[in-house]
Amino acid sequence: MKLFTNLPFMVFLVVFSLSSCTTDNLDDKAETMELSLINPEKKAIEVEILELLNNHRLSLGLNPLEEMTIVKSVAHSHTDYMVDNDQVSHHNFFTRSDYLKSKAGAKKVSENVAFGYSSAEAVVRAWIRSEAHKENLEGDYTNFDISAEKNAEGRWYFTNIFIQK
Repeated sequence: MKLFTNLPFMVFLVVFSLSSCTTDNLDDKAETMELSLINPEKKAIEVEILELLNNHRLSLGLNPLEEMTIVKSVAHSHTDYMVDNDQVSHHNFFTRSDYLKSKAGAKKVSENVAFGYSSAEAVVRAWIRSEAHKENLEGDYTNFDISAEKNAEGRWYFTNIFIQK
């Protein structure tokens, strides 16, 4: 019986350990990462996630977001970092945010990260069910992009960055 009492807490813990989000208003001064930017090929799962996110925004009467190569490159850099460290995180978010502000003309930057989801639908559904993630994907942004990479065990890591120009 105790298992059923703790079940809602365990579900809550699992959901929030598998995905996370951040915005510019966090204070993290311990940034040391340098961005290694490349222009990676789009994966089918990435294209599908972007389509699902824009379809969700359109269903609410919000503007669709435009993809942006520099945003994808920055997202890719962070996804590689998470795969290399085998940890979902927002480490070095302000390095990414500052870079996009100086190089892409972003006025505001936020990101959603996640890992362990095996399909575009699953990760988007999880972000929509989380109030903070949902706030990012329904926010007043103009551009976005995503990176999805698998680790050695075949688990996906995701970084979705939103910017307002």
